Amino acid sequence: MTSRSARGTLRVLGIDPGLTRCGVGVVDVAPNRTATLVHVGVIRSDPGAPIEERLMTIATGIRAVIDAHAPSVVAVERVFAQHNLQTVMGTAQASGIALLVAGERGLPAATHTPSEVKAAVTGYGKADKLQVQTMVARVLRLDEIPKPADAADALALALCHAWRGGAPSAASGSLTPAQKAWADAERLARR
Repeated sequence: MTSRSARGTLRVLGIDPGLTRCGVGVVDVAPNRTATLVHVGVIRSDPGAPIEERLMTIATGIRAVIDAHAPSVVAVERVFAQHNLQTVMGTAQASGIALLVAGERGLPAATHTPSEVKAAVTGYGKADKLQVQTMVARVLRLDEIPKPADAADALALALCHAWRGGAPSAASGSLTPAQKAWADAERLARR
C-alpha cells in the first residue's frame, strides 16, 4: 500500500541497482500523471574495495536519500537476465540492498523489469536507452537528459511505478509476459 500526500501526490524513489554506480531518482507524481523532479544522483562504490564495504556504501547512500526526501514507496529494477555473470551478481546484490533498506524504513517496495519501464515511459517495451532518457527529460521538463544513464534509469523506474500503480500481483491475472516468466521462475525456485 502506498500513500499519497494530502494533495494526492505520490513521492517515489526509483533505484537502478549497480555495484559500481547505483542510480537514484525521486519524483513527485500527481494523480493526473504530471511529474516533478525532486532529486537525482548516483551512489558510487570503489571497485577496488571489499564487497561488504561496497554494499555498505550503497546502503548508506540509499538511506541518506530516503532521509533527505521521504519517499512513500521504492521502485527497484528487477534483475531479470544478463549475459555477464559478474555484472548480474553485482546488480542482484545492489538490488537486495535497496530492498533491504526499504524494508528497514518500513517503505513498500516493488520491482519492475526493464521492458515494463520502457513500456510505461515510452509506450514501447523495446525502446532503446536514448528514447527512455529523452522521454524522462521531457516528462520532467528538464533541459537535458540526466547523466549518467543510471540516474536517468532510476527516474524512469520511479515514473513507471507511479504510472502503473505498483506492480500487479500474480493473482490479478494482468501480468505481462516478462512478469509471468519471472513469477514462474520464482515458483520453480521455491520447490
